[in-house]
Amino acid sequence: MFPILKKEFNSFFASPIAYLVIGVFLLVNGLFLWVFNDDFNILNAGFADLNNFFFLAPWILLFLIPAITMKTFADEFQSGTIEILKTRPISNWQIVLGKFFAALSLIVIAIIPTFVYVYSVNQLGNPVGNIDYGSTIGSYLGLFLLASSYASIGLFTSTLSKNQIVAFLLGVFIAFFFYYGFDAIADLFGSSSFTVKLFGMNEHFKSISRGVIDTRDILYFLSITIFFLFITKQKLTNE
Repeated sequence: MFPILKKEFNSFFASPIAYLVIGVFLLVNGLFLWVFNDDFNILNAGFADLNNFFFLAPWILLFLIPAITMKTFADEFQSGTIEILKTRPISNWQIVLGKFFAALSLIVIAIIPTFVYVYSVNQLGNPVGNIDYGSTIGSYLGLFLLASSYASIGLFTSTLSKNQIVAFLLGVFIAFFFYYGFDAIADLFGSSSFTVKLFGMNEHFKSISRGVIDTRDILYFLSITIFFLFITKQKLTNE
């Protein structure tokens, strides 16, 4: 698994994709949270928290992560190198997990610089340090779990087509459906709307973001991640 992880991780930085993903993620968040004079601007919020960041980040990652993963298998299928990869003394699980953790590592690298936001909000609070660290830590954990789910979805859609653009669009669509789709259709179910929302990522992400770490929320994200990794492995096996 580690040779695959290293190969994939190095390939990200050997091309512009890693720098674009990190740059776009930080630039878009920075502009909305600190520059644009709108409702997302932290300086206009009137209180010391990062709720606006944790509202924006899942939507930005919803597009960026499929952009990272779209080539993982699509490129292998298109170039024919997948056959060479499968003849090596490594299992399909090792191939899938190596590519998954490489993508997840890049996402973590993109998220780490945002810790500066935590320090800035901490210093801007009145009094200094007036920030809910429990909620902030929970939100970062939720963001990591959400990103891992997105990455597993993107990895799976990359096995569905040799065309990277198709893989990207499918990844965005499925990730969008799981993140917001259940919220959108919940109103159609009346009194059962909350139950329907529990099938979506957004409700579980919001739950973790409150700072209360519920094992049900963690198990939900792990289940989504493992499920898509499993069907990715099955798709690879059947190729």
